[in-house]
Amino acid sequence: MTNLNNVSNKVFLTGEIVLQPTYSHEMFGEGFFESAISVKRLSGQTDVLPITISERLIAEKDIKLGDNVTLYGQFRSYNKICEGKSRLMLTVFVREILDYDPDSNPNAIELIGFICKPTVYRTTPFNREICDLLIAVNRAYNKSDYIPCIAWGRNARFVKYLTVGEQVTVFGRIQSREYQKKISDDQFVTKTAFEVSVSRIVVGDKVTELVEQTYNEQDYDENLAI
Repeated sequence: MTNLNNVSNKVFLTGEIVLQPTYSHEMFGEGFFESAISVKRLSGQTDVLPITISERLIAEKDIKLGDNVTLYGQFRSYNKICEGKSRLMLTVFVREILDYDPDSNPNAIELIGFICKPTVYRTTPFNREICDLLIAVNRAYNKSDYIPCIAWGRNARFVKYLTVGEQVTVFGRIQSREYQKKISDDQFVTKTAFEVSVSRIVVGDKVTELVEQTYNEQDYDENLAI
């Protein structure tokens, strides 16, 4: 059982498995599968989020298409070559399958990391303030996860002044967002982006000791699986 109080990257999701788990890769003799979970928002809309889950957890809990589940994991990134270009991919790496709890917060994430790219502040055509930031969350064995986040309104005005290297703790939810990418003068393709919608952010390094303790507790195969 993971000590949930001592992790710099925590995700809790409750929803429905909407993609049959399919084999992805093997690490240290253990197979890992890709799937997706549909998580409802308060508005009634849904976010369909990618997950990576080990064959051991699938077998232990008999995970299959259509199951309602509550998952604990970490939001991780990795690079994948697509059409000759390196693309940042994101997935929720499932560490535990908890007792299904339909009354829990269906989508919650907490990250402790560092601003690794200048923030980008902008306003929408409806004058809504938005600020994009990229957070590097350290992991064991000199690995890091690079997590795109988006802040709105008052939070956007606050984070636009953050500088590269500042440590932050981010609270929010993971969202999926479709957008149109232009591939020619008259052709567009629909893409899906995944990001953390920020509800609260704390600046400072008071949690550094806590984070370093986490790395010594995590199992090597889970840290290297993605």
